[in-house]
Amino acid sequence: MNNNLVAPVGILGFGVEGQSTLRYLFREGVREIVVMDKNPVNLPEAPIGINVKVFSGENYLEGLRECVTVVRSAGVYPMSQDLFKFQMNGGMMTSQIQLFLEQTKSKKVIGVTGTLGKGSTVSMISHILTACGVKNEIGGNFGVPALDLLEDETSDRVSILELSSFQLMTLSLSPDVSVVLRVSTEHLDWHTSVEEYRDAKANLVRWQKSAGTCVYLKDAAPTAKIASESPARNKLAVSFGDGDANIEGSVLTIGNEKLFLSDCKVRGIYQLENMAAATLAVSALGIKTADAFEALKTYETLPFRMEFKGEKNGIEFFNDSYATRPDATIAATGSMKRPFALILGGSEKNADFSELSQILVKERPNLKRVALIGATAERMLDDLKKAGVDAAGIKTAIFPTLEEAFADSLNIGEGGTVIMSPACASFGLFKNYKVRGQVFDKLVADLG
Repeated sequence: MNNNLVAPVGILGFGVEGQSTLRYLFREGVREIVVMDKNPVNLPEAPIGINVKVFSGENYLEGLRECVTVVRSAGVYPMSQDLFKFQMNGGMMTSQIQLFLEQTKSKKVIGVTGTLGKGSTVSMISHILTACGVKNEIGGNFGVPALDLLEDETSDRVSILELSSFQLMTLSLSPDVSVVLRVSTEHLDWHTSVEEYRDAKANLVRWQKSAGTCVYLKDAAPTAKIASESPARNKLAVSFGDGDANIEGSVLTIGNEKLFLSDCKVRGIYQLENMAAATLAVSALGIKTADAFEALKTYETLPFRMEFKGEKNGIEFFNDSYATRPDATIAATGSMKRPFALILGGSEKNADFSELSQILVKERPNLKRVALIGATAERMLDDLKKAGVDAAGIKTAIFPTLEEAFADSLNIGEGGTVIMSPACASFGLFKNYKVRGQVFDKLVADLG
């Protein structure tokens, strides 16, 4: 049993991660468990001899009084007054990722964070390792909850973790190989400031050993600053001219090896950053660049991430429903070659759309139409008008549904492209970005 888990052990937040934590505590034989969640809790049957108390509803945090240790689920903000009091009174707080890093038997752990590209990069790393015969599993924010990885873990495996700022915020251990992708601003409806968000990200590298490896984007100032906090001696930089991996146009060069985006199945020039980071990360495990590049040629994009859905009636369709931030949409639209119509908008997270609007109007000359949906539509339209969308001759309109926005986008006509890259989360109109993506896919399929 983990000696850091002094009972009674509380589980704070009982979503997918909290339920995984309960299974872990059952496996560890923790006899006194307290489950806390504002929502109603449906418990599985506990093993004989294990007592589970439940605190739910408005006063669910009263359960903290029953706990010595609390495992915080990622979505629970750790700096609340209740948790501060709990720790001031001698309580111990930990997390799934902390427990995983304390207990893992994996021969190496690769951790990936950033505002953009985390999911693509971890899946690229896994794809390369699998192609090279290295046993690996993905967990954390992508794949399965981290503690589920411990269940059948073997010492010949590499564990790859996608890590959000929520998961990193209280971490005091870092992975063997840390990858810091492009970091901007995100989740300011949860974090109190940009500084807090970026400081959380820095925990990915802050506690690395000197024998570790830190991969980072040299030309992105916030990312480079985070990487500077790593004690790892082996620092590998992705750059547009002066790094260990260099991107020039649509070509990635590492040493004497070159990877041409035209030889790959993925679309989107921004994917070269993720490919570069993935290749440098696996180099720390002894994978040759040539082998990594060969594997990346067969890598297929994840669903709803600049996913090419084919061509109908002379129009190309791209589903980028996963683009829930302005910078993701900036990256996606930068890859458009033909005249294109863009579907934008969604739920409100108080993101700043001014830079996106300026770039769309001033730096995307092939943008011809914008169809706006969701709670952000009015605000986005206002920013687009301030950027000069009317003078640029880009047709803009607000629509109540994705179906109507899609129908309008078809006016781009033969030889054009329709891309849904919303720059916003989906809530309000859809349950999540996957459902939004599925609706878009069906609209394309129904064209016949």
